[in-house]
Amino acid sequence: MKAVVDRIEGDTAVLLIGEEETRLDIPLRLLPEGTREGSHLTIAFELDKDSEEKKRQEISSLLDKLSRKKR
Repeated sequence: MKAVVDRIEGDTAVLLIGEEETRLDIPLRLLPEGTREGSHLTIAFELDKDSEEKKRQEISSLLDKLSRKKR
């Protein structure tokens, strides 16, 4: 997915994403060093199934502990 930095407002970069130019405000510190107004970026999202499963197990364990406490 492609994006362009439309402008920088303080510590926030305003990105326009894709052909629809969907606006996304993102902290400038999360972008590559040297990013400035007019910079073109490539954005990629990936599912992290391992992290998701670990979190589900943690939540399940906490729910089990809570249900045992109520008895």
